[in-house]
Amino acid sequence: MPLSRRLRVMQAYQRLRPTTNPYIVQLDRALGSTAGMEHLRFTWRRALLGRYDVLHLHWPETRLGGSNRVKAIGNQVRFALLLARLRLSRIAVVRTVHNVELPQDITRVQRALLVGLERATTLRIVINETTTLPADQPVETILHGHYRDWFAEFPASEATPGRFGYAGLIRRYKGVEHLVTTFRELAERGRGVSLTVGGRPSTTELAETITGLAADDDRIRLELHFLSDAELVTIMTSAELVVLPYRFMHNSGGTLAALSLDRPVLIPANETNAALAAEVGPGWIHTYEGELTADDLDRTLTLVQAGDRSAQPDLSARDWADAGTRHLAAFGRAAALRRATGRNRRGR
Repeated sequence: MPLSRRLRVMQAYQRLRPTTNPYIVQLDRALGSTAGMEHLRFTWRRALLGRYDVLHLHWPETRLGGSNRVKAIGNQVRFALLLARLRLSRIAVVRTVHNVELPQDITRVQRALLVGLERATTLRIVINETTTLPADQPVETILHGHYRDWFAEFPASEATPGRFGYAGLIRRYKGVEHLVTTFRELAERGRGVSLTVGGRPSTTELAETITGLAADDDRIRLELHFLSDAELVTIMTSAELVVLPYRFMHNSGGTLAALSLDRPVLIPANETNAALAAEVGPGWIHTYEGELTADDLDRTLTLVQAGDRSAQPDLSARDWADAGTRHLAAFGRAAALRRATGRNRRGR
């Protein structure tokens, strides 16, 4: 039975910053302009004491940390209280599934809290059509939107022949240090190539590793800091081929960023990326099996330089025009499920 008033939906983010993920910013704009919903931002006071029908989360682990140990413990206590409220109330929990597994670099307490949230989740939103969830879990599919409008104000560069590019946050699982090593192997063969790597490493140690691997090689340019949108556009569009050498990839905003900027991309072979390749058209997505090799870089660059692709990848299925209404429908379904069951679903 639909609610007779507007749904009150609280998002898991407080305020938008210049460093906020563009996916979140674009979604926030879409939700804020959608009729039939009261769009609320997160505060701990509102989460624990306020009135709302749906809590919508993306990366809940971000609520478990803090700038120091005391703040982190405080946030974890608040999170535990929130879980108790969710169990006892009729608030529906909607989770957008960006990652199919829990984070690895978390404590046992943080893991237990995230497992508790999974058990309290009413409905999940998946952002690609290949994400598989248990059959008894309610799910809605709303494809991850493109970034064409987001990047439209920034001037694109001409692609530099033979240049590979990586841009985005740098974490161990993204394999950037391996990309530098593999690129140097290809460059030593005498092929005229260059590499630009841009983004903020997650740790000082990772930054030092990448810097050391690239040392004394003027074919490699490193921009190891948080990238502005203009810098990201410059790095990606100045490359003939964007390379995302992830050790594991399921959903990738970086892939969609490259495609939104009309640059072909080399990414790991898997079911999700095969489906995306079929969606956007031939010649835009190239894949490699196992660990990235110099031969993969060489082969793919040759294919890209042959130019056998359309003028732009087809991203029509990822327009933001109906994102707000589709999310509202998902929130409404979750609220109805929560009222019907009287309790949040428990996972196994």
